[in-house]
Amino acid sequence: MPKRTDLESILIIGSGPIIIGQACEFDYSGTQACKALREEGYRVILANSNPATIMTDPEFADVTYIEPLNVQALEKIIEKEKPDALLPTLGGQTGLNLSLDLAKAGILEKHGVELIGAKEEAINKGEDRELFKAAMLKIGLDVARSDTVNTVEEALRAQQEIGGDFPVIIRPSFTLGGTGGGIAYNLEEFEEMVAKGLDLSPVRQVLVEECLLGWKEFEMEVMRDHKDQCIVICSIENFDAMGVHTGDSITIAPAMTLTDKEYQLMRDASFACIREVGVETGGSNIQFSVNPRTGRMVVIEMNPRVSRSSALASKATGFPIAKIAAKLAVGYSLDELPNDITRETPASFEPSIDYVVTKVPRFAFEKFPGTDVTLTSAMKSVGEAMAIGRTFKESFQKAFRSLENGAIGFSAWKHINEDNLPDKATLLANIRKPTAERVFHLRLALVAGIPIEELYATTGIDPWFLHQLLQIVELEKLLREQQVDTLDGDLLRRAKEWGFSDHQLSLLLSCTIKEVRDRRQHCGVDTQYRLVDTCAAEFEARTPYFYSSYGDENELIPSDQKKIMIIGGGPNRIGQGIEFDYCCVHASFALREIGIETVMVNSNPETVSTDYDTSDKLYFEPLTLEDISEIYRQEKCDGAIVQFGGQTPLTLALDLKAAGVHVIGTTPEDIEIAEDRKHFKAILDKIGLKQPSNDIALAVDEAAAKAAAIGYPVLLRPSFVLGGRGMFIVYDEEELKSVVDEVFDVAPGKPVLLDKFLDEAIEIDVDCISDGTLSVIGGMLQHIEYAGVHSGDATMVMPPHSLDESMINTLREATHALARELNVVGLMNVQFAIKDDELFVLEVNPRASRTVPFVSKVIGRPLAKMAARLMAGATLKELGFTEEVHPPYWAVKESVFPFNKFPGASIALSPEMKSTGEVMGLDKDLGMAYAKSQMAARPALPLEGNVFISVKDRDKPLAVDIARQLSSLGFKIYSTSGTAAVLKDNEVEVTELFRIGEGRPTVIDMLKNDKIDMIVNTPSGQIPRKHENQIRTEAVLRNVCIMTTLTSAQAAVNGIRALKEHPLEVKCLQLYSKDLV
Repeated sequence: MPKRTDLESILIIGSGPIIIGQACEFDYSGTQACKALREEGYRVILANSNPATIMTDPEFADVTYIEPLNVQALEKIIEKEKPDALLPTLGGQTGLNLSLDLAKAGILEKHGVELIGAKEEAINKGEDRELFKAAMLKIGLDVARSDTVNTVEEALRAQQEIGGDFPVIIRPSFTLGGTGGGIAYNLEEFEEMVAKGLDLSPVRQVLVEECLLGWKEFEMEVMRDHKDQCIVICSIENFDAMGVHTGDSITIAPAMTLTDKEYQLMRDASFACIREVGVETGGSNIQFSVNPRTGRMVVIEMNPRVSRSSALASKATGFPIAKIAAKLAVGYSLDELPNDITRETPASFEPSIDYVVTKVPRFAFEKFPGTDVTLTSAMKSVGEAMAIGRTFKESFQKAFRSLENGAIGFSAWKHINEDNLPDKATLLANIRKPTAERVFHLRLALVAGIPIEELYATTGIDPWFLHQLLQIVELEKLLREQQVDTLDGDLLRRAKEWGFSDHQLSLLLSCTIKEVRDRRQHCGVDTQYRLVDTCAAEFEARTPYFYSSYGDENELIPSDQKKIMIIGGGPNRIGQGIEFDYCCVHASFALREIGIETVMVNSNPETVSTDYDTSDKLYFEPLTLEDISEIYRQEKCDGAIVQFGGQTPLTLALDLKAAGVHVIGTTPEDIEIAEDRKHFKAILDKIGLKQPSNDIALAVDEAAAKAAAIGYPVLLRPSFVLGGRGMFIVYDEEELKSVVDEVFDVAPGKPVLLDKFLDEAIEIDVDCISDGTLSVIGGMLQHIEYAGVHSGDATMVMPPHSLDESMINTLREATHALARELNVVGLMNVQFAIKDDELFVLEVNPRASRTVPFVSKVIGRPLAKMAARLMAGATLKELGFTEEVHPPYWAVKESVFPFNKFPGASIALSPEMKSTGEVMGLDKDLGMAYAKSQMAARPALPLEGNVFISVKDRDKPLAVDIARQLSSLGFKIYSTSGTAAVLKDNEVEVTELFRIGEGRPTVIDMLKNDKIDMIVNTPSGQIPRKHENQIRTEAVLRNVCIMTTLTSAQAAVNGIRALKEHPLEVKCLQLYSKDLV
């Protein structure tokens, strides 16, 4: 059946900000869908709130709305654009839930919008636990014994009915990444978890389920078309047993330990499942669990949409799931669509791969001290790395060295000391509890000789995997006995085939990396590159998508064309996320447009940069000096871009240059100067700019002495770190001593930087582009919070909202002078502070910043794309960008935080970045732009109700005006005694509440009764006091607005006023761009 001609325009809803459980894999799938549908001639209408995505670039859809993802905004978009259809399956859980909400509210029917890909009934059947269970039982598939409940009392009854034993699994309905779920081991824990799950479920529904702890877990990525043709794209096996969320488990594709019979049974069950649920066309992810003792197989759950694992499955096989899903939704069948990789076989051919893929999650527990680091059924990872190898061992080791967390393979991890092995009881205790570090403790257990059977009984990890890892450990022992200059070639080849890097081997052989490389070359053990071809080499691959290995055949054939390597950012983490991938993608687009061949190197399966058609060639490889320089050498690249991938490539820049890599754009030496205190101070003195008093320290005692000389408060931070890792503001020596060891630990061997902290200074970020001669300001962003909040976490306004023209000119001149002195070719970000009308330079980064996508959307100019052209030799004049753009509207960037995933952690904004994503609010009115940003980040600003205000003593006088404004807007004010007394003295009506522990009712009681709609609470110190954090934790759990600075509280007041005075309006980016002309 050809494509449908009765449809002209299709609405796609994105997934919103990057959060744990829903990351940039949905930018990848959304971007694919937009391209696929436009390719077929459909008018694509895109709605998303995340400006950092490729999909929200204006050229990817005909109409692009960066607006809050809620029913109110989407109805206005539908009224304006009148789409014929809505494709609900490509925007993660957010897109799916909103599509359902629009259907249930009658909005789709009212405007004649058809759900395509999956109908309302299918979505409900796949997502509603009880309906899904009934559907599976109807077709004879086994499910875990369970019951769906809506109250704690019902949950207690259900627990008895499914067996009455603990542990029991709690799964809230319609939540992301298992949020609110977990494993309850006792009655008290059970009641708490059910109550929390009911709160977090948008439908107040929780599944109480028989615990399958220790069972094996598998995923099947399947597709179906309107002809009822079904195919399995990829089978995925969890390394960890049931009990760890699949997003937090190491996963392997294809499934390694299923027999052919078991695989065929699971395949048949997958097809039966997708048919019964009723997903008409497109992809679905189905999760199974198998009892390793009895073979009993149960269906755990199904996502009736493109899932988080779909990106992994697409990258693992080369099969573009989202693209094919979009085309199936408009009428095509699988046999009518070609396989993009082979261009000979149809999409109805099931992918078959002759290699192994390993995905390893990346965690950020160090950002949230005090939280439980146990891995459970609620997802906690912030990113992931993927590696491809000819064997499990090879891909496993490559995946770990792709993590960029100190691991250089399965062995040699910075935090694990194997010289003094713990006793057996300690080793078993360390591997019994699943954590991010368990796999390294597992290695120590293997080194200690604990039998495989005992390790399996303790961890539930399949013996096949354990035997594979034991073989790696045994080879390590053998290698330690060798000398590099006499190392046998066959043994060296085996080590490389098993994933050992030259760095690993140098440690095992007690020699240099160069000596290992020289020995490899002497023995003829050279790196080979193989193509990902979806069909186990049965057909020729036409898409150059490579991975390294050590075999007999090298499928890399370098062209004679000029080529530039683009080094990606690796796995997402807090501080280095999708914004940098955005810049890498733009670099590839820009260079391809002018005929330069692009070579992308990255290890992140979630991203658009690792889509096989983003660049001319894609290498799915670890971002290490060894791996990057080998690709550069064999491809005969003419240059490499390091300034777009965040800190990962920048850290390697000087070493890459020493290895013969030509780094284009700002030189590694000039990048280094911006980080070097002494050299950078000389530049500032030369151009007459100030910076806060500062110094460096190489030891703890030296830091204390130098802090005293500078004068408190002092900002402490490690050098060469993204995301504010290890940054603290300390107000006295006691506070310094409590954190200084942690600061030194972040970057061992590097100096710690000390700066005089400018209390209550206004902070400004400036993004600039330069060709080495001319520089142009891309955007100036003013932080709503005072200095002291990491720029990645701060709420920002563009253009600056409270600076006069004289100060803006001073900022402009300072930025141009810095670009000139640092010889910037490409992008530069400068962070300024203004204190008492005096300008200070806080930091200069001659690279892409995380605000580049945001600024580019605001000014309608692709800064990263232009910067790549400049690095390739163009000038700003040639690109037609010589003057600053001044938008006649306001743009607010708001951050999104994962505090709900890390109970027990401090909920506060600080110099250390903690946000996972961002949203944008655009409007001609600043108050409305801020209100939109809060709607998009959630929770939205309340329009009525009760506000609790409790602020530190220094803030009390200023809080009076905020309370007065809120009162005039119709809110009722509640406070504890200290703040209440000040409000009463200033004739503001207030109801006093007891402090926690001093009586009842407290604000916690009111929060639990849903009687508080907003909280204004400024912390008393660097870390919120216990009771302050209790209040904030409860507010996060209840989805209540929290303002932790008075400046953000004032912005909230302005936003509420705007919402009361004007109706919400929506406007597409394409129309905003016309306002710039």
